Amino acid sequence: MLNKQSSSLSDYGFLDKGPGDRDHEDELSVDLERVLGAFKRQFRLIVFFSIAGLVLGIAYVLSAQPLYTASSQILIEDQNITGNNGDSGLGIRFDTAKIDSQVELIKSDRIALSIIDKLKLIEDPYFMNARGSIWAKGINAIKQFVSGGFWFGGANLSEAQLEQKRQAALRILLDNLNVTRKGLTYVLEIDYTSPSADEAARIANTYADAYLLDQLDAKYDAARRASDWLQVRIQELKGKSLASDLAVQKFRKKHNLIAADGTLISETQMADMNSQLILARAATAQAQAKYERIQNIINNGQMDAAVTEALNNPVIADLRSKFLEASKRYAEISQKLGANHIQALKFKNDMAEYRRVIFDELSRIAQSYKSDFDIAKSRETSLEQSLSKLVGESADTNETMVSLRELERESETYKNLYQTFLQRYQETIQQQSFPITEARVISNARAPEKPSLPRKTLVLGIALVLGGMVGVGIGVAREFRDRGVRTGEQVRERLGLEFLGLLPILSHKGINPLEKFGNRLNDTKRYIKPIDSVLRQSLDSPLSSFSETLRAAKIAADLMLGEKETKIIGVVSIFPGEGKSTISKNFASMLASLGPKTLLIDCDLRNPGLTRSVAGEAEAGLLEVLLEEKEFKSALLVEPDSKLFVLPAVVRQRISHTSELLASPGMKKLLRQASEAFDYVVIDLPPLAPVVDVRAIAGQIDAFLFVVEWGKTARHTIRSMLSHDERLREKCLGVVLNKVDIQTQKLYEKNTAEGYQYSAHSRYYSD
Repeated sequence: MLNKQSSSLSDYGFLDKGPGDRDHEDELSVDLERVLGAFKRQFRLIVFFSIAGLVLGIAYVLSAQPLYTASSQILIEDQNITGNNGDSGLGIRFDTAKIDSQVELIKSDRIALSIIDKLKLIEDPYFMNARGSIWAKGINAIKQFVSGGFWFGGANLSEAQLEQKRQAALRILLDNLNVTRKGLTYVLEIDYTSPSADEAARIANTYADAYLLDQLDAKYDAARRASDWLQVRIQELKGKSLASDLAVQKFRKKHNLIAADGTLISETQMADMNSQLILARAATAQAQAKYERIQNIINNGQMDAAVTEALNNPVIADLRSKFLEASKRYAEISQKLGANHIQALKFKNDMAEYRRVIFDELSRIAQSYKSDFDIAKSRETSLEQSLSKLVGESADTNETMVSLRELERESETYKNLYQTFLQRYQETIQQQSFPITEARVISNARAPEKPSLPRKTLVLGIALVLGGMVGVGIGVAREFRDRGVRTGEQVRERLGLEFLGLLPILSHKGINPLEKFGNRLNDTKRYIKPIDSVLRQSLDSPLSSFSETLRAAKIAADLMLGEKETKIIGVVSIFPGEGKSTISKNFASMLASLGPKTLLIDCDLRNPGLTRSVAGEAEAGLLEVLLEEKEFKSALLVEPDSKLFVLPAVVRQRISHTSELLASPGMKKLLRQASEAFDYVVIDLPPLAPVVDVRAIAGQIDAFLFVVEWGKTARHTIRSMLSHDERLREKCLGVVLNKVDIQTQKLYEKNTAEGYQYSAHSRYYSD
């Protein structure tokens, strides 16, 4: 089957044909001319189906119920979506997925059922039964009549029946609803289609209101559920917060961890003592510096050095004044009277006394400084000891504080959670009291003035295109199923045989031999009597294209068998009914009319159609010659005007061994005798497919003329038959295509082929 398909494809220009095996092509190509030819061949079929589709489309448009579409628009506010309020900070926005979710929400069963209940659609007979074509309405009315609904209406329906009607209304509602997003905006368009314009607008507006109401209900339910949940959690957190706080206090009491303003007393004491120790150390250092300074003045006898206490001491200040006065007088007397003067010595002694007294006073101050230093040192030591004790106690306390801090953190956590949930609970209660939706209606639906469906132009266009596509599909199938031989190119390339020409289909017309030949046929019974005009086509129309093709066959025979004095030519076909006998008669008549002595033998002993057509009254023929050894010339009939001799086959009963007869010595003797008496011997042979007679006589035939019915005989069948006996192919003069529709043939040929140029050559023919 694959080979058959490939063959068919290649014949119509879809596969390139190479020089090798032509049943297996590899490269795909498109022959535009042949494709156009196939289109022209199937044009009427395509036009028929296109018109049929258009008619169906018109019928649909006329019978379809007009539908009206009303639209309402909802704007989804671009706000943050939160679980309970708009300030939660979650930052979830109405992105594309969220908008698509809102679209699906509007198309949900929940909203649709709420609209059905609100508008009482199941009680509206127009809504439940108005949809569908005229035929659907009629069928529905019949169903209601049979079921009793026509008589009893919807009274006393059970719950199951009511639910069934609700589901039917739900399907109607959802089937006619369309919700879309307007581009990349936050606007949703709700379209509803109905046979009633007012109903379409009413349902579209109700859908918008139902969506907003559903949003409010959803927020109220969410807030209510959240408040219930928060209330339970608040009670739990309250108990846990109290328990954790009590645990902290018990732990402090147990471990003596007394605190003031959130700080342990021991920590406060240690901090204060540390501050005191710092001050004590500073005081000790100051007292030590003062003592060492005054001690250094005393030890070095520095009269002019001074300390703070000395400068502020009135005794030392008085002694120093007296010392300076005595020193001044001593200097004056020593300058005037000399250093050894009694007055000078007196002042000198006074100066020494003043000096001693001053240093004694300084020694008393030094003792005071030493006492201060000792006191400061003692206080510093005491503070260090106390601090060391507190540090030791604090180390033990810190280990306990780890557990205390853990308890405090737990207590603080529960406290914060409790406060947060309490605050959220108050906000939820407020939101539950005043729910706010993030959507609003920006355009209400209005009753449309014109129906939106059916779209007549679109429906008719689609129907026309679909009809044309069906026609194209059927046409392509017909082209692919066409296995017959239609062109000379197919004969040469697909069969590998020579193409001799086309024989156009002839019109059959009965003839009366008495009217045509007068009294000549009454003189003797040795004349043939054709019963159909097609048997004399080559004689009655010698300038026709039919006769021209037969002359081409004669030339092919002369070229192939030029050295033979007598040419024995067998006319053969694959199947019966291809016109083989008609071609044999016309070919032989044409040969005889040209002058050569020609004999036509009917060797189709199974079905002697030639004999029935031209010699139905013959009493003897080929069988008598072969079986009774009758002289063949005595059985011959003649055509009056062409002088063609015919040896008929008078078969009075069915013969089963026809192939043995054709291969018998008697047949060989007959052909030998005929070769001595005639220039051409034309043999009308049986078809190849039903019987094997041709193979039996093939060795005695010089050449074969193949007759193929145009468009009927499959190419693969011809190849198969020729492959069984190579002698048939080797001795084949060529192929003539019989019963050709010349006008249709042009659709199969290229513009350079024989069939296409037939009309251009018609001036040379006279049919």
